[in-house]
Amino acid sequence: MIEKAREFDQETLGKIYDAYSPGLYRYASRLLNDSEIAEECVADTFYRFLGALRVGHGPTDHLQAYLYRIAHNWITDFYRRHSIKLIELSETLESNDHEKPENCISELLQKQKLLNALRTLTPDQRQVIVLRFIEEWSLEEVALTIQKPVGAVKALQHRALSSLRSFYRFEEKVSLDEIR
Repeated sequence: MIEKAREFDQETLGKIYDAYSPGLYRYASRLLNDSEIAEECVADTFYRFLGALRVGHGPTDHLQAYLYRIAHNWITDFYRRHSIKLIELSETLESNDHEKPENCISELLQKQKLLNALRTLTPDQRQVIVLRFIEEWSLEEVALTIQKPVGAVKALQHRALSSLRSFYRFEEKVSLDEIR
């Protein structure tokens, strides 16, 4: 498939886009918390992929890992260029019959807390956590994507989970102190 992509076979390029864009979008959307910016990330990921192919570079194997690496680098650059965007609560929350406004607020606050927790991690730790636990990738797939040995991925995962536990313990302590 990669060889046909290098020849700019339109059908193959379309298949690659169809196969990988939904996962890349989910990945970017979770890390960026903004659908429009996630779409921009996916578009630029494929633009960079095509640019690499055009000059004779790009992957020789492990296409998925290559594309996720491009997206990860794009997201890292985005956060370096932009300040953190907080979730804004609108004055009127839309709800259907199944959702109560207090549940919507609680869900938004939990998502914001998770995003804040993920931002305390290094970019590599964040990528390992998202790929392992949200995208449900194996250790080997993550290792290929971040171009590190499986042992290093395990170490990053361990440190990231320790940091997240500490973050949530601190948040819980702060919340209890505020109540008192």
